[in-house]
Amino acid sequence: MHDYIKERTIKIAEHLLESRDTVRAIAKEFGVSKSTVHKDLTERLPTINPALAKEVKQVLNYHKSIRHLRGGEATKKKYKEKTSV
Repeated sequence: MHDYIKERTIKIAEHLLESRDTVRAIAKEFGVSKSTVHKDLTERLPTINPALAKEVKQVLNYHKSIRHLRGGEATKKKYKEKTSV
């Protein structure tokens, strides 16, 4: 694995732990795809830094557990804007 990939992976992981942002938000901020962010955090990070990977996994699991709520809010907002126009 290239050094720049290792560095990016660790930076992304630390950013996730500090900000608790979603994978999409982090991808936008780092200028990579959400697939890349997800692969960095779930596949590459455990081989680079297992302790950091455990912490990141907890945050990702939390995001996964509330994603249905976020989707519901987005849909609610979408239709609310349509009816008010």
